[in-house]
Amino acid sequence: MLGPLVYTLCALTATACALLLLRAYRRHRSRLLLWSALCFVGLSLSNVLVVVDLVVFPNVSLFPIRNGLALIGMLLLLYGLIWESE
Repeated sequence: MLGPLVYTLCALTATACALLLLRAYRRHRSRLLLWSALCFVGLSLSNVLVVVDLVVFPNVSLFPIRNGLALIGMLLLLYGLIWESE
């Protein structure tokens, strides 16, 4: 019963983080902010797909796509942390 609400709040929180990080990147032009924002964009998309997968279309499994988007987001952040630390 509370599942859809929690999934939606998670998606909104990740989206808000992505927007705030993108706004901070636009203001300060720090590349680490860009990589963090791109990570949260991937996590936001993944969370939106959780809502679509589990609430809107419960008979269709979007599990590999959700995890793929989350993986891409985390890899972007990892790349940024490794290459921007030099």
